[in-house]
Amino acid sequence: MPLHTDQDRLLALVENHKGILYKVANAYCRNPDDRGDLIQEIVIQLWLSFGRYDDRHKFSTWMYRVAINVAISFYRSERRRIREAVPIEDSGLEIAVADRMLEDTGDDIRTLYQLIGQLDELNRALVLLYLDGYGHDEIAAIVGITSTNVATRINRIKQKWQRELDTTQHV
Repeated sequence: MPLHTDQDRLLALVENHKGILYKVANAYCRNPDDRGDLIQEIVIQLWLSFGRYDDRHKFSTWMYRVAINVAISFYRSERRRIREAVPIEDSGLEIAVADRMLEDTGDDIRTLYQLIGQLDELNRALVLLYLDGYGHDEIAAIVGITSTNVATRINRIKQKWQRELDTTQHV
């Protein structure tokens, strides 16, 4: 069945890449209620900017860019804006999946999310994209810094985490 509207097309693409929503929400929000709000905010921004999406690029890359920018803004904002929105449940996305995804992971993954949660907003984005298999050039294009800066930051994060691991193992 062909998709007839931009809304149908966007919802199908978001459904195929909803793991991005859950990863970003888990990395930027500790509170389950905030994760749901963030996912809804990301979907709203995806919808509002979908007209500017260029099919020549991978949807997942564009979606990451939007999701990370929204997450950083959401994380920084101290007050929540009340917005009129279509209920996210109508899209078929299950907000509770983000919570279950984190709960169903092993201790190593939960520890990784805790470490990611201690990073600043930009470094969180870098690590999420890196762990999802994006190369330095792609990450640079998504977050708006140079590829060299991406490589340097990721290397520093790895070194810091290694030092912390070595310290805890010797205690």
